[in-house]
Amino acid sequence: MEKSPIVQIIKKTAPAVISIVVSKKLKEIEEQLRGLPFSPFDFFGVPFEKPRLQIPEENIEGENVKIGGGSGFIVSPDGLILTNRHVIFDKTADYMVMTQDDKKYPAKIIARDPINDVAVLKINAKNLPVIKMGNSSKLELGETVIAIGTALGQFPNTVSTGIVSGLSRFITAHSSSGGYAEQLRGLIQTDAAINPGNSGGPLLDMNGEAIGINAAIVFGAQNIGFAIPINTAKQDIEDIHKYGRLRKPFLGLRYLILDKRLKTRHRLPVDYGAYVIPDVGPKEASVLPDSPAAKAGLKERDIILECDNKKITEKNTLQDLIQKFQIGQIINLKVWRKGKTFDAKVKLEERSKEE
Repeated sequence: MEKSPIVQIIKKTAPAVISIVVSKKLKEIEEQLRGLPFSPFDFFGVPFEKPRLQIPEENIEGENVKIGGGSGFIVSPDGLILTNRHVIFDKTADYMVMTQDDKKYPAKIIARDPINDVAVLKINAKNLPVIKMGNSSKLELGETVIAIGTALGQFPNTVSTGIVSGLSRFITAHSSSGGYAEQLRGLIQTDAAINPGNSGGPLLDMNGEAIGINAAIVFGAQNIGFAIPINTAKQDIEDIHKYGRLRKPFLGLRYLILDKRLKTRHRLPVDYGAYVIPDVGPKEASVLPDSPAAKAGLKERDIILECDNKKITEKNTLQDLIQKFQIGQIINLKVWRKGKTFDAKVKLEERSKEE
């Protein structure tokens, strides 16, 4: 009998799918978890194993313990790896990459995308197998897709298949204990089984190309998973090759996207737009000093209604609109302030540091 083409795709791509092991010093874990009732990222990846706080004194200084994990995939022969930002969110942790042939490599974090749930790692190796990045903008509902990853942090190269169930989905992803939330937009919805630990693994099309990065699941639901479109990550990889870092335009504002509920709660005049939240202290200013927003004269409690004549809503956020422009471009914002509207010209600048 002729084998399914999926078998050939897996043989071709699986060697480029890797497992990521997250570990920390016992002493650091004890300090961080003292009094903490939950693991902040157990929704996305493998739940952190909360260690006992009674640690033998001789082990406190040097021993590393595993606190989590996820998946990723190699996209360049010299060791660039794509994964999710939430998999490697802890800047103080150590990250180890394990390949299909059981080789282990210390991983260096090259970039965490401050806008999207994407991150790039680098391992010191050459002539590695890679997965080609496809074009997620050409996806259609009903296409067959394949998900690969380290399910539950224990089963490397777990394969599942399904279809593209939805496109351009918008979700607010929470940890299972409610300790963390992140808005994710433009997602690919699939019924291919995605389990904790699959985060960061590739979602493949029938050409064996990555068209997404597995990112989130919905607890309590069946056959509903989400992936970050690969075109988002392709831009990040291009930035790294060209500039050695991610280049993202930014305004320098802290804001809420308004809806009917927030309009009523804060007694605001509109139920759309980006509401610049009031300052909560010098370290959390609503308008960052010397930022493009500050230079344009924007203030707390302003409502940005439109960006270049496009209405700002939950599904078309200010952040989404800004990412379509280049650093150095001047954009026009329609702003409401104290009963009046006016236009503000803002020159976009490069984000100076990673969030």
